[in-house]
Amino acid sequence: MKFLQKCSKLLSDYTALFVIAVAIVTFFAHSLMSWVNFSLFFDFVGNKFTNQSLIIGIIMFTMGLTLTTEDFKILAARPFDICIGACAQYLIMPFLAYTLTKVLNLSPAIALGLILVGCCPGGVSSNIMSYLCGGDVAFSVGMTTVSTLLSPVMTPIMVSLLAHGAKISIHGFPMFVSILETVLLPIAVGFYLNHKFGQHKVFKELQSVMPGIAVIGLACVVGGVVSSQGENFFTSGVVVFVAVFLHNSLGYALGYLAGKLAGMNVKKKRTISIEVGMQNAGLATNLVTTTAQFAALPQAAIICAVSCVWHSISGTLIAALYAQMDKRSVSVKNKSTQTEF
Repeated sequence: MKFLQKCSKLLSDYTALFVIAVAIVTFFAHSLMSWVNFSLFFDFVGNKFTNQSLIIGIIMFTMGLTLTTEDFKILAARPFDICIGACAQYLIMPFLAYTLTKVLNLSPAIALGLILVGCCPGGVSSNIMSYLCGGDVAFSVGMTTVSTLLSPVMTPIMVSLLAHGAKISIHGFPMFVSILETVLLPIAVGFYLNHKFGQHKVFKELQSVMPGIAVIGLACVVGGVVSSQGENFFTSGVVVFVAVFLHNSLGYALGYLAGKLAGMNVKKKRTISIEVGMQNAGLATNLVTTTAQFAALPQAAIICAVSCVWHSISGTLIAALYAQMDKRSVSVKNKSTQTEF
């Protein structure tokens, strides 16, 4: 168990390198991760449930295992912060995506993909990034929890609202069912098990391995995306990469600004920056490739796939940037103290 715990910590510390390595290897050997996209069954509304859906469910399950009644007490004690975070999540990224589709004149299918990414909840590894950059982890968990719990309702509503002019019929219920299956249900099961067995020693040891499982799951999702869409990355046009980069980067910046306007401290501003900018693009990719109504829109899957890979990388880069800023600040203070003496 100690070996597994060390491996889990190593994967958590080097999430970006691991995800990038899997993406690069898969790009040159597509068949390596093709199993991720295999279909398992179709649900009652016609959505395709794949291995990718299962993996995302496992990732959300690991998140549920970290949740306790204390976390929900924290949410209740900090309603203003969480409210600001949830509003920023479902206003900044969706409307930013919509604006970029107009400014960059994206085709309807690609525009839909970017809007879908913008309307998804925060990324599944954003809590790890907040921890690495010295952010407010409890606030991060709270924001991720609330945005994820709201996603079965908010994501379909926002996509339907903003993609109305894309000449594509958007039906919220199939999307609602898909998010319910892959996000809400696994989190609920994880939370129940933690509530029931959280004080047991063996269970706590298993919990300590879960971050590594989540990172492996994230890498598998990225690998599956590269396996199915990798060949299209460099044929879809530079505009796709520009759109993804601008959406993600401006999300970080506007998230930080939202925290500043709300009078938050540095830790909270960093946290809301990462939570807003780092979307659950893996969920968006899964939705666009498995939800029945999106089946005939392969171009929408391309921009979701690019977002999935880039958000996983940029999240670790922005966390490293914040951490480096702290090191420099400490170094300057130390030099200042030495000068005084």
